[in-house]
Amino acid sequence: MATDLTLQELGENISAGDVLRVLVKPGDALAKDQAILELETDKATIEVPSSVSGTVKEIKVKAGDKVKVGQAILSYEEGSGASAAPAAPHPADERAPAMQPDVQVRDRSARPDNAGVKDTSVGPQAVAEAGQGQDAPARGTNVVDISRGAHPASEPAAPDMPPAPAAPSVRRLARELGVEIGDVPGSGPGGRISVEDVKAYAKRLVTGAGKSGGAPAQPLPDFTRWGAVERQPMRAVRRKTAEHLSAAWATIPHVTQGDLADVTLLEELRRKYAKQAEAAGGSLTVTAIAVKIVAAALKVFPKLNASIDLAADEIIVKQYVNIGVAVDTDRGLLVPVIRNADQKNIMQLAVELAQLSEKARTRKIALEEMQGGCFSISNLGGIGGTYFTPIVNAPEVAILGISRARMEPVYKDGGFVPRLMLPLSLSYDHRVVDGADGTRFLRWIAEAFEQPFLLALQG
Repeated sequence: MATDLTLQELGENISAGDVLRVLVKPGDALAKDQAILELETDKATIEVPSSVSGTVKEIKVKAGDKVKVGQAILSYEEGSGASAAPAAPHPADERAPAMQPDVQVRDRSARPDNAGVKDTSVGPQAVAEAGQGQDAPARGTNVVDISRGAHPASEPAAPDMPPAPAAPSVRRLARELGVEIGDVPGSGPGGRISVEDVKAYAKRLVTGAGKSGGAPAQPLPDFTRWGAVERQPMRAVRRKTAEHLSAAWATIPHVTQGDLADVTLLEELRRKYAKQAEAAGGSLTVTAIAVKIVAAALKVFPKLNASIDLAADEIIVKQYVNIGVAVDTDRGLLVPVIRNADQKNIMQLAVELAQLSEKARTRKIALEEMQGGCFSISNLGGIGGTYFTPIVNAPEVAILGISRARMEPVYKDGGFVPRLMLPLSLSYDHRVVDGADGTRFLRWIAEAFEQPFLLALQG
């Protein structure tokens, strides 16, 4: 008699994925721990192993399907596979180990960055996560889980009310968004509350709908009335990026301000020492220099190296400096994190940035290398543009956007002279950072670009 094999737990906070390939077919002998599916989640591309042995009778999913934990993926007969010839190993079995993120960084080596050198490690704003929704410690985020029990002032649940049915990760997200978990209507079995339930409830609160429920989504018109269309499914990384940034935009009061940095002198120094960085295995790009400058600025302005805990009415100021760098990949936006950036010189940062890019291109970057960020940098200068509004990569409170540097006439010493000017955009969470603090922080960064000696003097 055939028995269904269901999708087992995939990892912390991973509840579903998109089927890329089915690695077995009806009639195949099934061995325990044999790879049966290639699945893309919002964090990685993984191979799903079988937890049983037997003979495959029926495949219940196909490439392109979205499957959830607990869903039947195939049926099998126990025991009959023992005498069958083992299935030929699938080519996928010889690839990188399971749980390795499957990312491909678009090589921008042919494009000039702000300073006219290769810079494949930067791209549009995250987070990401990248992938990264707030239901898990995703790209570039540093989640500090502070339980209600650690804060006696927190109001306990009423003694006659059962605790809300929700996983710890869902409760953590509710705390980060300032949502009372007991007020969230659950859509799962027995009223169980999911991450999507918390996000939907938070959005209704922001729009003023509250517990009564938000307005229904605006129906789309029939686009085929005006011509041919093509519907493309959102991939897991893109879907998670959309969820994360939507939640960040809906819950964080953003302020974005701009400034210009005169990087004429810096560009001369960068060109002078570029070959030294290449010899060390790195690339002396504007992004690498920006990582060092931002790391130094966060030591001077610790308020921007923080996260807000609304449930506890506290601001969490980090004593470490980890900088995330937004990376544009073919699968979506990812934010690898350079740890302890304040303790490394620019050459070391240039090498580490190059190594992270190479690991991403070869699909060897690990999930933990995209976690624990304090502040993010997004450099679009390799593409173009003047200014843009980067979205804060929650639970961080600020992000720096860099656009393309260009020669501009600047009035200096009684006349106009050509200077290389770098546009900077700083977005921050106005609940934590006031406008004056944001201005001082961005001006310090601009002056550090203009006067590299400032890094040694104050950084």
